[in-house]
Amino acid sequence: MAGSPRQVIWDVYIMTTSVQTPFAATTSSMFAPVTPSQLSAEEVDKKEQELLELESRVCSQGDTVHYAERPKFFTHCSGSYLYDGHENQYLDLQMWYSAVNLGYANQRINNALKSQIDRLPQLACQYLHPEKVELASMIVDSVQNGFNQTGRVHFNVGGAQAVEDALKLVRKHTGKSRMFAFQGGYHGRTLGASAITSSYRYREAYGEFGDRAEFVPFPYCFRCPLGKKPDSCEMACLNEFEAKFEHEYTGAWNPKTGKSEFGAFFVESIQGTGGYIIPPKGYFEKLAKICRERGILLVDDEIQMGFFRTGKLWSMEHFNTKPDIIVFGKALTNGLNPLSGIWAKEELISPDKFGPGSTHSTFSSNSLGTATGLEVMKVFAEGDYETTVMEKGAYFLNLLQDLKKKHKEVGDVDGLGLALRMEMCQADSFTPNRALADAMFQRGLEADLVVNGKKMGLVLDIGGYYKNVVTLAPSLEITYEEMDLAHDLLDLLITECKKG
Repeated sequence: MAGSPRQVIWDVYIMTTSVQTPFAATTSSMFAPVTPSQLSAEEVDKKEQELLELESRVCSQGDTVHYAERPKFFTHCSGSYLYDGHENQYLDLQMWYSAVNLGYANQRINNALKSQIDRLPQLACQYLHPEKVELASMIVDSVQNGFNQTGRVHFNVGGAQAVEDALKLVRKHTGKSRMFAFQGGYHGRTLGASAITSSYRYREAYGEFGDRAEFVPFPYCFRCPLGKKPDSCEMACLNEFEAKFEHEYTGAWNPKTGKSEFGAFFVESIQGTGGYIIPPKGYFEKLAKICRERGILLVDDEIQMGFFRTGKLWSMEHFNTKPDIIVFGKALTNGLNPLSGIWAKEELISPDKFGPGSTHSTFSSNSLGTATGLEVMKVFAEGDYETTVMEKGAYFLNLLQDLKKKHKEVGDVDGLGLALRMEMCQADSFTPNRALADAMFQRGLEADLVVNGKKMGLVLDIGGYYKNVVTLAPSLEITYEEMDLAHDLLDLLITECKKG
């Protein structure tokens, strides 16, 4: 009957029946045309309100949807843009937390998924299919090219699940359950991943974590935890970490046996949720040396920064450091059918060390995900993303530096490739200003920012230790015109929101 949950959902579905929209002209032909609503503005509002009321009764609020004051409905997408039921256009500068590196509705990636649906849509993972083997081979080759190391790949379905697999691999190899991780680090919200994620709020409601990691300060130079200055600190935070191994009374090291209590150090080369913090040159080289000398494995979490987000396929390539294990996910399938995994050195993951049944997930190497991931890797192999991402990143960073000059409330900007940060502060350019960052996030979703005579919205993500950092992860296919538009929209947002 009219107004039933099924009818409501069907009505929203027909909002996106296909008719070419004028906005499609603003996107590259590599992206699918967007599909505008056939409903009036009043009908769209009515259906969204019905859905919100239904959602309030049937959906958990344990995910992140309700961070926004009013959850936002989107109905279609293309390139760097999302669209709502009113055909409002939103420039997306976070691309699903860096999961959609090649842009929304990328025709080539979508077609690979569609082709696999018609050919081999399902297959139990105790059998093989070509795409799994070919994708694993391309990932193994990429690590060989980037780090000159041989190893193997094991697939799973989400980043946190891949982190769990990495933890199992470390425990099996070292026999140890204690790990190091960074303050400000984020590795997921399963129980195992929460144990090595520094935020207590992710663990607070779930009892004791006896295997909680020991958290080490990250080199956050703008807000040095030791009060030092980058040009004179001589990496004091790293020196403090090394001091843990000077004698037996630190609890980390037994010099008589030459063994550490810790099995691995889980790192992000650039902190993601922590605010896109970039470490100083030489930091990871020294950290890796300390770990290697103490038999501590280095696990490189590339879930957010991998797949050319920083201008290298693996972000750790920038830092002249070889990991023992790499964890990946998100952008491997451009945000389509979930697929994640780990790469590990041969001596850790060879069949005699990590044999059948060591870990498993029903959908771990699903055929839709592997086919999509294989096409993504082919796109990367055929393009010069190492050059284009670095060039675009430098251009975008220069635009952010212009905003810093115009607004005292922009305390710090930085970036590597198209992983960029803009830290919002009080007028002293240092005191964290979460209220301003929150206001910018919310204001961008209202879709009434007027630039060049056109109303638009802006999709942002807020991270950082004080939740005051605008973390920018635009599509790797973003155009220079779109970056200029981003500058103007951010300028308008800051101007309006700092007035309260």
